[in-house]
Amino acid sequence: MMDVARFGKVAVLMGGSSSEREISLRSGTAVLNALTEMHVDATGIDVSGDVFQRLRAEKFDRAFIALHGFLGEDGSIQGGLDVIGMPYSGCGVLASSVCMNKWMTKQIWSGQGIPTPAFRILKEALDPDALVKELGLPMVFKPASQGSSIGITKVNAKDEIIPAWEHARELEGTVIAEEWIDGQEYTAAVLTDQILPMIRLETPRTFYDFDAKYQSSDTRYHCPCGLSAAQETSIKEQALQAFKVTAATGWGRIDLMLDSHHQPWFLEINTVPGMTDHSLVPMAAKAEGINFNDLVIRILETSFSEHA
Repeated sequence: MMDVARFGKVAVLMGGSSSEREISLRSGTAVLNALTEMHVDATGIDVSGDVFQRLRAEKFDRAFIALHGFLGEDGSIQGGLDVIGMPYSGCGVLASSVCMNKWMTKQIWSGQGIPTPAFRILKEALDPDALVKELGLPMVFKPASQGSSIGITKVNAKDEIIPAWEHARELEGTVIAEEWIDGQEYTAAVLTDQILPMIRLETPRTFYDFDAKYQSSDTRYHCPCGLSAAQETSIKEQALQAFKVTAATGWGRIDLMLDSHHQPWFLEINTVPGMTDHSLVPMAAKAEGINFNDLVIRILETSFSEHA
């Protein structure tokens, strides 16, 4: 029998006020149910401004972070937990803030020789002609710090650039224009120092967008992913390096494309991936022989890490 008493009283932090609130509530509820089934003393908390006072007042021992997006993945909740001395799952402040910002992640990757699509940061002035000359068509527009593919638009023609930029800017002021990689999309889940079996994503949509991730029934998930053992091992090694150079620890997920020349292109890191019934990390864990409850326990065990 596992000694779950060592976790003490666990707060499952979910919800919050980001654009990913509803997905976070689904993730947090799934995590809470798993912990309860494993007889862990766990309570779900929909995060609001008094969260740190509540954590102290109710004498929680540690936190499982199931918050997605703003305030959950950007180092904010992690910094507050550090201040009150409470251990928590996943990455610390530095890695959370870096990985939440696609711009910062791509700069680090570029400096470390990790292949990532060419990009341009857009804050104010925008010259469509210069952008097409630099990145070519198609290209993709992304808010720099949003998750779940929120605000992302594929641009196929020059006259689509301004609307795509304005759509992304509705969510935040810093937007990334990125070279479009034509190929297959994969994801690599990290659990401690292990890359779980990779998953190849197949959707009839333009790309693996919000609907494909959380609502559509026509998205297909291939695991085994169809790569040769040697090729998958090589990409896993690169993925683990891409994770570690950002100071990420614990668990997470790296999204990437594989072009027609079998060259991987790394897109982004998720430091608090989804834990819903459509989520990728639980799928990869299942392929590795790790059921959902055990996965949740192993993630909670990352709260016994250095940053804690």
